Amino acid sequence: MGASQSVPEKSIHDFTVKDSKGSDVDLSIYKGKVLLVVNVASKCGFTDSNYTQMAELYSKYKDKGFEILAFPCNQFLRQEPGTSQEAQEFACTRYKAEYPIFQKVRVNGPDTVPVYKFLKASKGGFLGARIKWNFTKFLVDKEGQVICRYGTTVAPLAIEADIQKALGEV
Repeated sequence: MGASQSVPEKSIHDFTVKDSKGSDVDLSIYKGKVLLVVNVASKCGFTDSNYTQMAELYSKYKDKGFEILAFPCNQFLRQEPGTSQEAQEFACTRYKAEYPIFQKVRVNGPDTVPVYKFLKASKGGFLGARIKWNFTKFLVDKEGQVICRYGTTVAPLAIEADIQKALGEV
């Protein structure tokens, strides 16, 4: 349990995911951008700080080649109970999120979406690859490779220096 799964894809850009309305999104559109991929939830104790700080980071770096890809997930105490569109409306209305909020996903177990299999295989976490909670963050470079994984308790602003480095600002 918790072992990394081998995936044939070599980059996050090799995946297609669904947006909150169920339409396909080819992640190759993010080639050349630094990405922060996050599993989000609207009813978690970490919701307010993470959404607030992600909005701040996005506002500061979006014009410099930075994107946040948010994937709602209901696997942790059912803290994202609504539909994918409700999750998007929550983030965009309450936190003014301008970055994409995708379709709800499963990040662990047999129904883990392929992009999360890739992320977890690229960078395992404390005690294995399994995602432990909401707001686990993966920083991905411009070539689509995972640079680093951050646990729930690592605030988005705490990784700003890593984002700057990935953008080539340091």
